Amino acid sequence: MQTDQLMLGADDKGQPVGHLLRLANRHGLIAGATGTGKTVTMQRLVEAFSDAGVAVFAADIKGDFSGIAAAGQPQGKIAERIASMPWLEHKPQAYPVSIWDVYGETGHPLRTTISEMGPLLLSNLLELTDSQQAVLYLAFQVADREGLLLLDLKDLKSLLNYLREQPQVLGEDRALYTPQSASALQRKLATLEQQGGDLLFGEPALQLDDLLRLDRDGRGRIHVLDASRLVHQAPKVYATFLLWLLAELFEQLPERGDAEKPLLALFFDEAHLLFNGTPKALRDRIEQVVRLIRSKGVGVYFVTQSPADLPDAVLAQLGMRIQHGLRAFTAKEQKSLKAVADGFRPDPNLNTLKVLTELGIGEALYGGLEAKGTPAMVRRVFIAPPQSRTGPLQDAERAELMRKSPLLGYYEKAIDRISAYEILAERAEKQAQQAAEQSADTAKKNSSPSVVGGVTDALGGIAGQVYKSALRQAVNQISRQIVRGILGSLTGKR
Repeated sequence: MQTDQLMLGADDKGQPVGHLLRLANRHGLIAGATGTGKTVTMQRLVEAFSDAGVAVFAADIKGDFSGIAAAGQPQGKIAERIASMPWLEHKPQAYPVSIWDVYGETGHPLRTTISEMGPLLLSNLLELTDSQQAVLYLAFQVADREGLLLLDLKDLKSLLNYLREQPQVLGEDRALYTPQSASALQRKLATLEQQGGDLLFGEPALQLDDLLRLDRDGRGRIHVLDASRLVHQAPKVYATFLLWLLAELFEQLPERGDAEKPLLALFFDEAHLLFNGTPKALRDRIEQVVRLIRSKGVGVYFVTQSPADLPDAVLAQLGMRIQHGLRAFTAKEQKSLKAVADGFRPDPNLNTLKVLTELGIGEALYGGLEAKGTPAMVRRVFIAPPQSRTGPLQDAERAELMRKSPLLGYYEKAIDRISAYEILAERAEKQAQQAAEQSADTAKKNSSPSVVGGVTDALGGIAGQVYKSALRQAVNQISRQIVRGILGSLTGKR
């Protein structure tokens, strides 16, 4: 079996079909209707990457991808297909897997920090309006200016309260701050907490080095995000985390240029969630990252029902397309079907449009790249069965996998170090203490004989009244000057 390729399966003549490993950083798409075999195809590709020594991060939406950590037991038609591919050298085996879970229940807790997430992704996560987004950006500016770490949601909420109580810290940007937008932002943060999204933020945050580390036998470790609960309860949290991971890899990894194989392969299931409802600024950023991250040695593979779920600018970057069967019952669906067929480089001997509606489970149309990087002609492929189990782990198996995980013990215990919440709470306590001391000093002064009273006693009634009248006029004059000075500073005048 060729080691420079990711073996996908066989064509209709039984000949092997593979994708060049050195071109696997050109990204890819696995698409098809429900029940056509997308998850099994993804599992086959993930295994091939791992065997080649490439680390993998894959999202598990349905909860059945965890079986990749257990050896398969091929039977029936699966065993027949394996027998038809003797060159495959199929060997049932388990793969090195680490399981992650934002809720920290079925895998290692998965976290990042508010500061690392940044205001653009947070705005998308919270679905903020322009005015609410402006308040969030102001909060980040103040945090940067005053050295306030934003690690979790309580840090961000305490900072927003600080801006409400001390709006003067905004300086010239104070006009952009509106209490109504700030209150709406606080309510959206509360909603996020109710969905369990607050568990995503905190420390220890995910370390990229842990994703890139190979297993002891040289295979790439497979990191599975258990998103079966997350994608239903908080789909925006799911999508935002994946976008953050993509951006973080792009920013931190060095340039690698052309290499024999990628450094990391990302598999994003339910890929339409990454782009649905995203503002143009964020979508443009995603498209830019997808275009440039391949030079960092990262291949991104989108798994979804239809290529139309991805923007055209992203589709244009894909070097691999695996299209499972599609059904077309309406005129609109038939038009979409033709668009999918036209996305492949045609083969004169293959009616792509007709085959698309005939593909059975585990069959697909494959469009890859030739050695020079140009698109290859479309081919019909019978996907090779995975060597691991095509089904979920049992609870006892998952518990044993977690017990043996090399990452066990580091991410499980949350760390709450000094950050914005603690710093601002300390400031508020000091201000309250100072206010109490000033109040006590004022009460003490009021209880002692006043200067005015002393003069009144010395000069007598008439003279004292004249003195008090003059003093009152002087105080009023100073007060008018102070008020005028303050208003002048607000209008840009001295």
